[in-house]
Amino acid sequence: MPVRARAPHRRTRAAEAAVAGVTAYIGLGANLGNAQASIEQAMQALAGLPRTAVTARSPLYLSAPLDATGPDYVNAVAELATDLSAIELLDSLQAIENAAGRERPFPNAPRTLDLDVLLYGDLALSSKRLTLPHPRMNDRAFVLHPLADIAPSRVSAAQLRAVAGQAVRRLGES
Repeated sequence: MPVRARAPHRRTRAAEAAVAGVTAYIGLGANLGNAQASIEQAMQALAGLPRTAVTARSPLYLSAPLDATGPDYVNAVAELATDLSAIELLDSLQAIENAAGRERPFPNAPRTLDLDVLLYGDLALSSKRLTLPHPRMNDRAFVLHPLADIAPSRVSAAQLRAVAGQAVRRLGES
């Protein structure tokens, strides 16, 4: 079943009511194969996670690889309401990546799908498996712009100015 794009700020109230718990923000990116289709399929997979609902999704963005070479990335951010723990959510995201054929031959390698937990409520965590907030999110225009679309209170004008030199644009805009 195809996924219909939602307006950037649209919230799904029924989904919010169905799952109480933590608001988490997930960064999505892909630059191999049909990257746009991979992001849409990942959005569907996120919606299918147990005890989790996608409550908002950003428009798709196109960005040049950062600290790497390869095709441009398609990026987005999803807002989730979830009762999964941060580690359960990470495990679920890695299972979705693996199902999409994700390989990790070297750091910043091109990828079929990349899913990152950006924020998990207001949790600050530093472990071998997961650091929250995501340690590089404030350095990445391809994260901050879509995050600002769905959660403007989570991104400041100063943060956006700091990444203004990075090439990023909404998909479909010239």
